[in-house]
Amino acid sequence: QVQLVESGGGLVQAGGSLRLSCAASGRAFSSYAMGWFRQAPGKEREVVASISWSDHITYYADFVKGRFTISRDNAKNTVYLQMNSLKPEDTAVYYCAAAVVASRAPRRENEYSYWGQGTQVTVSS
Repeated sequence: QVQLVESGGGLVQAGGSLRLSCAASGRAFSSYAMGWFRQAPGKEREVVASISWSDHITYYADFVKGRFTISRDNAKNTVYLQMNSLKPEDTAVYYCAAAVVASRAPRRENEYSYWGQGTQVTVSS
């Protein structure tokens, strides 16, 4: 069992930056691949980025490539999402999730077993 708690969301102007954090507790954090997803109002939840347990493998959705960076610190049981050059269309609730398939960077929701409660990111134009 893993418990996930996101933080770092907020209101930012377009072009600004935010760093989201997801703190994990429970079973060994390094046993899991981690992902960030987001859900905007009226839209389905979508993958943003994911990272393998060793941080050697990462995946980014096309719409965040070059702007967002996912990283993890296994000693701190934390995964991060650095978001730069934010756009109004990045406005959403952002969720972190943990997947048992630790050796790669999963992209599909159904690969993830544990989810945080989400943190709101709002980007004003």
